[in-house]
This record gives sequence, structure tokens and C-alpha cells, in this order.
Amino acid sequence: MISIDCELAGVPLVNPILAASGTFGFGKPYADLYPLRKLGGIISKGLTLTPRFGNSGTRLYETPSGIMNSIGLENPGIHAFLEHELSEMTSHGTAVIVNLGGGTIREYTEGAELLTEASLKLRSSGKRAVDMIELNISCPNIKEGGLAFGVENEQAQEVVRAVRKATTLPLLVKLSPGARDLKEMARMCEAEGADGLSLINTIQAMAIDIRERRSVFDRAYAGLSGPAIKPIALRMVHQVARSVSIPVVGIGGISSAEDILEFIMAGAAAVQIGTYNFINLRAGDTLAEELMELMESEGIQSLDDIRGII
Repeated sequence: MISIDCELAGVPLVNPILAASGTFGFGKPYADLYPLRKLGGIISKGLTLTPRFGNSGTRLYETPSGIMNSIGLENPGIHAFLEHELSEMTSHGTAVIVNLGGGTIREYTEGAELLTEASLKLRSSGKRAVDMIELNISCPNIKEGGLAFGVENEQAQEVVRAVRKATTLPLLVKLSPGARDLKEMARMCEAEGADGLSLINTIQAMAIDIRERRSVFDRAYAGLSGPAIKPIALRMVHQVARSVSIPVVGIGGISSAEDILEFIMAGAAAVQIGTYNFINLRAGDTLAEELMELMESEGIQSLDDIRGII
């Protein structure tokens, strides 16, 4: 019998398909379309300690093979999330991962402490809580912190070490494709106690309005995602998966069951679906079914049989 269940840093998943941060809100908009228990997990919109209004001007821009975004981590803040969103997010019968952003190390650690405290309290009363934190050190669209933590090893090491001390929850670190030495950064995160890695975030890119003679975005550059970045993401996942012993989650332009198997063969433990959620509102549902069918036609009984074979 074909099996697509898997485990990520000790958290069991019904399949390797996770809804990527920033493309799924907190799950609510999609819960009316299909049962979210069909997903391996949901990753929250990027959260910061205090609310953020995000960037001004154009925030989304379509390209021939993907989209560019300059959202700027707009979010209600962790306190509002815990009060208004967490209960429903944990009601869908799938793993809940919170994407944690920040501008300073103090913001990251205080956010991690709040999430951990709330989760322990919920679990002590028999309720489901946050299963994992995804530490976002790679957002290219905020002025402070963000990408800076994801580029330089020393800065990344400082924030990963601090957050590791601040939480007992499993810790997934989301890496930037802009890291100066991605493999070395991955090894550093493992050494500092990360339970897993996810990559890649969007790639900094640019679009120009030739009639206005200016960049489309107020901040000049924005993050490119979608099919255009898949080959780059696949290469980076392959390199990192061979550099560490902790699980790696593949992200980048995944829009078919074939894409999922490519990332698994490159060494990914699981994958995240991002831009494709905007193209196919039932992406998680359809990809899970297509993955089973593809594995059957290819004679693959388990993802473990093909993981990292390239």
C-alpha cells in the first residue's frame, strides 16, 4: 500500500505537503474550500512581536513565470494571533507551524517565548497548540533585520542561538537564497540546535514601470516566487540536504506532483506550496491526490524509498 505520511522534526504529517507562510493566511480562507486535514500542515503568515502595517505602494506584481511581492510582513502581531487566530488554526486536524519574523533579536526571542508559553498552557489542558516554529531570517522585504540575518553567518548564528534558548518547541529555520555561504549557514543552524531547515525564500528581483520611469515597488526590489525559481530552489535543497543531518523542507515554485517528487529525490523531507495556492485554491487537496496517483504509476510505495536518491 502506498504511503505518503512522513515526520518532520518529531511532528507526524499525513503527507509532505505544507501550506507555505504568506500564501495561506492562518488557514481560514481555504477551510471553506476543502478539509485542511488533507494537508500535512499549515504555516502561518509571518508574525512579529508587534503588529506591522507592511510596505506602501504596489505589493504584488505578476510576471510571466511567477509573482513578485513586497508585503513587508504585514501581520496582526503575536498577541492578536494567540487571542484571535490560534484556536481556529489548530482546529483543522493538521500540523500548525508558526512563522516567526522580527527586526531585532529581542523581538525574535520574545515572540518565541510567547508562542511557547501559550502552547504549553494549551497542551496542559489537553488542547492542540503550535507544533513548531519556523524562524524566518530571510524576509527580503523589511528594512530592519529580515534578510540581514539570513545573509551573514554571524548574525544568523546569534539569532538562531537566542531563539533556541527561548523555546522548547521544534525549530525550523527558513534560509535565504541570498546567504553568502548557504551550506555553511545550514551547518551552523544545525550546530545551534535547529531541528530542521526550510528553503528557499523568495529571490530579490525588480520590475520597472517604464511610463512612470520608476520601479514598480516603493522599496525598489521585491521577492520573486513561483515556477521561475524552482530549478534554483531544487539545486539549493540538494546541496543543503547533503550538508546536514537534520530534515530539509523544499520550497520554490512547486505546482505538481512531479515537482514534489523532484524535491523529495533531491533530499527534502517535506515541501511547501506557496505561489501555487494563488493559482489553484485547492492546491493542497489536488496535489495530495495527484501525488498518490503518480507514486502508484511510478511503482513508488513510500517517500522514504526515493528520498535523497539523486
